[in-house]
Amino acid sequence: MTISRQPRAVVLLSGGMDSSVCAALATRDYDAAAVHVSYGQRTEQRERQSFVAVCRRLNIHDRLIVRNEALRAIGGSALTDEGIPVPHSADAGQGVPVTYVPFRNAHFLSVAVSWAEVLGAEKVYIGAVEPDSSGYPDCRPAYYHAFNEVIKVGTKNGRIEVVTPLIAMRKAEIVRLGLELGAPFDLTWSCYSREDKACGVCDSCVLRLRAFQDAGAEDPIPYVQR
Repeated sequence: MTISRQPRAVVLLSGGMDSSVCAALATRDYDAAAVHVSYGQRTEQRERQSFVAVCRRLNIHDRLIVRNEALRAIGGSALTDEGIPVPHSADAGQGVPVTYVPFRNAHFLSVAVSWAEVLGAEKVYIGAVEPDSSGYPDCRPAYYHAFNEVIKVGTKNGRIEVVTPLIAMRKAEIVRLGLELGAPFDLTWSCYSREDKACGVCDSCVLRLRAFQDAGAEDPIPYVQR
């Protein structure tokens, strides 16, 4: 067995466009392990399918799939509560949209940091994006700065760092970067509401389609309407 001499990193991989580009970056520079958190979201099965497929394409062998029961039980989001419809992008309105899952990324990061401690990894990659996003409060740079301060005082050696390489990029820039890296966009899934074909009208679909259009590229996944 060949033992890798590369430093280790953990990447949070939802199976979406941004996290898959982040995973491609992580595998370029580190011996990467990928973690996926299912939390009772509408497209849970489809996202897990994308996670496995992206890991295979990027040759990520160490994988962890965990289930978070708390977020669905708490509710308060159109992604976890069937009683709250997923709005069309044009109807989302101002402010934080109903697709925001309360404090979700803290749950995800806690799992990733715990695993990083066990693996001896000093980086945790997450594909958070602030521009061209839905305006979720847990996707802002200040959030990750604060979380890294918690990690410093709450882990054994305090050296694990959450990194957000895409956070200041526009979506079209992320598409271009992904194409350069060979990110497997054809295996990814971003739709909030469907698992067979992407709806094309939720905020996530619209942002994704616009990004590919602005990048001058064709989005390879199927849509009900573009």
